[in-house]
Parts: sequence; structure tokens; C-alpha cells
Amino acid sequence: MSGLNGKRVLVTGSTQGIGYATAKRFVEAGAEVFVHCSRDQNKAERVAKEIGAAHAVVADLSDLAQTKELHEKTGDVDILVLNASVQYKEKLLDITDEHFAAQVNVNLRSTLKLIQLYYPAMEKKGWGRIVTVGTVNQQRQHPELSMYAATKCAVMSLVKNIAKTAAPHGVTVNNVSPGAIHTPRNEAVWADPQQCAAVEAQIPAGRFGTAEETAATILYLAGEEAGYIVGDDLVIDGGMRL
Repeated sequence: MSGLNGKRVLVTGSTQGIGYATAKRFVEAGAEVFVHCSRDQNKAERVAKEIGAAHAVVADLSDLAQTKELHEKTGDVDILVLNASVQYKEKLLDITDEHFAAQVNVNLRSTLKLIQLYYPAMEKKGWGRIVTVGTVNQQRQHPELSMYAATKCAVMSLVKNIAKTAAPHGVTVNNVSPGAIHTPRNEAVWADPQQCAAVEAQIPAGRFGTAEETAATILYLAGEEAGYIVGDDLVIDGGMRL
């Protein structure tokens, strides 16, 4: 991927799943990568060493103070990938105040705050990439993910509005929406043959996606070739939304 060599990149939630695959791809492209974990510094350092990343940082994005401190730890970056999220599967009447707050704080509030912190340097430099990671549930309803989907829809609204402001300054802001991806979050479904088959039956492509497929799309949006993509949502779901 051209134009990524030497770029400073922060990928939040990058010790597993899509975040891990994305951080690894950036390292392979020659970028200076910050691996981020919510609480476990040892885990962050282990992953950073494993993939050859330059840095490992910890910040609990449910905590506003720690979210602000993350920028202090990394300094400015050229590429910001907002992958970290919290998801609770709950039916409508079972949504708790605690889980509501956790999903809003991590998925939405920290997204806004981190963009506020990292964007000014991108604007001043005249170049930057911000990629948020959403979900196919922005478009496809799930009875147990209404609150999670709501936070991701709110992030997509942010993306569109911020992208219009940022584009004249050489900064692109976009979203990717993965469908059913084989990650630790979906491990219980993947491990149950019946549940796995039921999910795959809803996907025209007939299979779960891989973290690497999502990472490749994020990498594309971060490169020079994607400079004309502004405020978009690239869905990586094997057709599941259709």
C-alpha cells in the first residue's frame, strides 16, 4: 500500500480481532504503529512485539480522563483508526443503565473525543486519515443489538458531518462496517456448528468474513489511493445486509 511508510498510526483496540489484523497490516506497510489495549499493558507490549509495532499504550476509553491521556501518550498521528468498542447483546427490556452508559461512552463519546484531540494536527499538516469501525447492524436489524447499533449509527452521523469539514484540509474521515467476522467477539457462535450454520445461511457469500479482509479495507482507506473517498461507509459483510 503506497504512502504508508513512516506514517504514525494509532489503532484502538488492537490486541485482538480486527484491530490486531489492522495494526499488523500497517506494520507490514512500513508504518510506525501504536498498539492500544484498554487495561493490560503487558498484553499491549506482547502484541506490539509479536507484530513488530513500535509502541504499546493503554487507556480505558470508557473513562474520559484516560481517553484524553491517550493523546498525551502517543502524540499526534497521521492515521487514526477507531476500532475499540463495547457490545452487549440484550433484548429491549433488558438493556441496563450500566450497559447503556458503557456502550455510549466507549463507542460514541471516545470516538468524538479522540477525533477532537487528533484532528487539529492533521488539519495543520494538510493530510490525515480517520477511519471508524462500525457494524452491519447499522443497516441490518438485530433484536439484541439495538443499543450497540444505535451508537454505531450515531458514529456514522459524526463521520459524515466531520468529513465535510475535514475534506478541504486534506483529511478524510470514513467508516467501515464489518458483518459476521471470525473474531473473539463471535467465537461462541463460531464454535457452535448449529449457530454457525444459521448465521452463514443469512450471508449470500456463505461464510464468516476474516479480520484480515476488514483490515485490508481499512488500509486502503488510509492510503493515498483513497484520498477522494470522503464520508463514506464501506460495508464488508458478504452481502449480509441485503
